[in-house]
Amino acid sequence: MVRSVVTGAAGFVGSHLAERLLSLGHQVIGIDNLSTGKMENINSFIDLPEFSFHRSDIRDRSSMSEILEKAAPIDYFFHLAAVVSVPFSVENPGITEETNYDATVWLLSKCEELNVSAFIHAGSAAEYGDEPRLPIKEEYATDETKHLSPYGKTKYLASKSVAKSKKPSGISLRFFNIYGPRQDPSSQYSGVISRFIEQALRGEPLTVFGDGEQTRDFIYIDDVINVYLVAAGINSDTGQITSPYQGTYNVGRSKSITINRLAEVIRSIVNPNLSIVHLDPRPGDIRHSLADISKAKSTFGWEPAWGIEEGLKETIKWYQEQK
Repeated sequence: MVRSVVTGAAGFVGSHLAERLLSLGHQVIGIDNLSTGKMENINSFIDLPEFSFHRSDIRDRSSMSEILEKAAPIDYFFHLAAVVSVPFSVENPGITEETNYDATVWLLSKCEELNVSAFIHAGSAAEYGDEPRLPIKEEYATDETKHLSPYGKTKYLASKSVAKSKKPSGISLRFFNIYGPRQDPSSQYSGVISRFIEQALRGEPLTVFGDGEQTRDFIYIDDVINVYLVAAGINSDTGQITSPYQGTYNVGRSKSITINRLAEVIRSIVNPNLSIVHLDPRPGDIRHSLADISKAKSTFGWEPAWGIEEGLKETIKWYQEQK
């Protein structure tokens, strides 16, 4: 049986990834410190014999060593655990560096020691800072990039270390704006989509920061899970295994939408009578973002399948079911 570790397994993306790996017949070892992850995200599969869950912090090397040595042999290490909040990273740069960079580099060396086949790291579009050249190519993130937060800087340094690794094969996927079921709307750091949906379902006006003409590149959770698998050399439908890839790859739809248009689409799906109000712009928000995904397309033949409207309909349906 193929054995995969998922850190951040109780999170929004990690829980979807663990669930898909289980459906493909993997044995999955999930690790999460539950600082932002939620047990309810993994309740549907926590009792499966192929799944084991460990509440642990990736900075705790003795605990992580014990878990990983017991889990060996490990085929795939999907590393999603991180400080993901930009404001938290600004207030806590030390914890952010220990978690996003130091722990990642240590886990990478531990995976080499344990002969893990592939180490797949969750990178971020924040690695590019406020990049004016659009669409954004992988090589635009350099040591000279002016990162807007410790989050962006630590993700960049971690991605750089992972992408250089040949054993295990290191892959860093730089995700743009991910959305979908299980994204936590109650978090103050939540994505704009989950915030808009919550406001719409409560019958409140949708609040847009600034003039709303800023653009983002949104990608649906199912497309994200597929690219994790394909990059690792796992067929996302059959589970068939080939060699993993290596390097850094952007993951987005390579299509941008204004925040105003996004609000209009969500309003049209939930309640066309809702109003849209504009607030002062938020400091530090980038103006435009758009991924160039040609490297992922040409290297492993992946491209996104979900359009924004169909992804939003699925996401809204999930939120309505939670009420």
